[in-house]
Amino acid sequence: MTDTPAKPVLLTGATGALGRVLTKSLSALGWRLVLTDIAPFPDPVPAGCAFTQADLSDGVTIPRLAEGCGTIIHLGGVSVERPFEEVIGPNIRGLFHIYEAARLEKARVIFASSNHAVGFHERTESLPADTQFLPDGYYGLSKAYGELMGRMYWFKHGVENVNVRIGSAREEPIDARMLASWMSYGDLSRLMQRCVLTPFVGCVAIWGTSANTRMTWWRDDARSALGWTAIDSADPFAGQLAGAVSGDPVQERYMGGAFCAIGYSRHEPAPIWGERDV
Repeated sequence: MTDTPAKPVLLTGATGALGRVLTKSLSALGWRLVLTDIAPFPDPVPAGCAFTQADLSDGVTIPRLAEGCGTIIHLGGVSVERPFEEVIGPNIRGLFHIYEAARLEKARVIFASSNHAVGFHERTESLPADTQFLPDGYYGLSKAYGELMGRMYWFKHGVENVNVRIGSAREEPIDARMLASWMSYGDLSRLMQRCVLTPFVGCVAIWGTSANTRMTWWRDDARSALGWTAIDSADPFAGQLAGAVSGDPVQERYMGGAFCAIGYSRHEPAPIWGERDV
């Protein structure tokens, strides 16, 4: 199998930290990238790539950028917890334009979902990929919605999509929570390569973490179907990070960490998910 996709790849959110990492790593492999973001691209645009400054809410420009592309790696949108009105435009309406573009082009979507779509699960749980969504805020809610949109477009239109529930993609883990959630830049890039190059993916979810074994929250996803195995691990950082905790009982109880504590107003602990009346 070739290591270069036959058609260009549209990469949204190209100006963000992960967008810049993927731009560098994928262009170095000779990939043709169509880059876009609402903010200017801060680096020299690699050879064979092109950057267009655009708003995801622009239902004319986004489909135009997708013309001729075989895959859309969708990193764009609000990437942290923000008020609902700030999230709904780029993360909901913008995602609709991405999927409409994919439908028109018969392109695959690689959606940067998030662990915050399941953030209110307890850290004592071990979650399969088909687990119940429990978003920890408006950002996490938008990611759960995004995965559901992908399912609808798969069943209704045959648009293939991979939902990568990114944990904590950083150069290195920085606290005890990341002993479970960390994903190295190298593992992220290698996963994206498999998401694009695998001949058929259907509609699947992947836990976006490295091979962390000291703390394990997530299991049983579609990585084997993609031929992807994480190589890096947060384990070597365990000694220096084991005590790096916040002291906030809400933040330390749930998988979503600090996002769970933002605006939290319960006066008693929530019951464990399996014990709830639903």
